[in-house]
Amino acid sequence: MHKGFIITAALLGAIAVLLGAFGAHGLKNYASPAALNTYETAVKYQFYHVFALALAGIIYSYVPAAGILTAGKLFIAGMAVFSGSLYLLTFFTIAELNQFKWVGAITPIGGLLLVSGWLFLAYTVFRFKG
Repeated sequence: MHKGFIITAALLGAIAVLLGAFGAHGLKNYASPAALNTYETAVKYQFYHVFALALAGIIYSYVPAAGILTAGKLFIAGMAVFSGSLYLLTFFTIAELNQFKWVGAITPIGGLLLVSGWLFLAYTVFRFKG
């Protein structure tokens, strides 16, 4: 087990629950339906990848390879960039700070990091001889 990944997944999971509750209750009076949809996407992808990170932490017990560590780091970075950019985009939209809408352009980079994490995980387990 990779204890750091498990702890990070638990903390990011708690944050996802808090942000989801805030979005469902605190933002509904301020955000447009489109902005709420963007925010909900951020929460969902963060939550999905909390499980991916925990899975990487558990798999590391059985496949103690550098690729598993890389996968976990990519999941963390991907959550930060993908979900983080969508959270920011939502708040910039609510605050009508249109000059910062460019932040949405970095969201696909976060998506690529998440996909790369899954691919590293699959490839490393596939290639592991143990």
